[in-house]
Amino acid sequence: MLDKDMIILEIKSELKGKGDFVQIDNLTKLLREKIRPEVRKFVYQKLGEIYEAKGMYVDAAKMCHNVAIACIAFSEKRNYHLKEAELYITAGKYNDADEAMKKAMREANAPERAEIFVTIKEFYKRQAEELELKRRKNQATKIYEKLLRMVTSNVEKKEIKIKLLELYDNLGMVREYLALKKEAE
Repeated sequence: MLDKDMIILEIKSELKGKGDFVQIDNLTKLLREKIRPEVRKFVYQKLGEIYEAKGMYVDAAKMCHNVAIACIAFSEKRNYHLKEAELYITAGKYNDADEAMKKAMREANAPERAEIFVTIKEFYKRQAEELELKRRKNQATKIYEKLLRMVTSNVEKKEIKIKLLELYDNLGMVREYLALKKEAE
């Protein structure tokens, strides 16, 4: 059983060999105690890893947010907020992903903000392609529509419009297909 006076190594050895849900239960109970900041950060990280492995992306994103709050270094905060955004994108929570992106941008300077924006776009693109492979075209359409609003270069816009036209055609979204086709010409 975990207690508030344990160090990280002791917690790791105590959790070893236990099932994921037992670990989640023990770690969650430990968070209710008054524990040292570095132990709290470790517990959030461990919970985030377990939640992500179990496909519980929203919970994993919340843990990344908590780790970011516990971090002192701006670069570390930024990285955890980026991970939070990626997990929200995977979960299909795009508004929450945008909020996480804004949090990451608050922790960055101008060149880093541009890098964050590009990274988030890549997360969206990768998720859209993954959804297409899984034949979840309606969800992929939503991501491509969001990407169309995000991209700035004409080349990227053209690529996304081609993908959207194909998806609209496959899904029988005639009105959207015709509107985009007219806009593309």
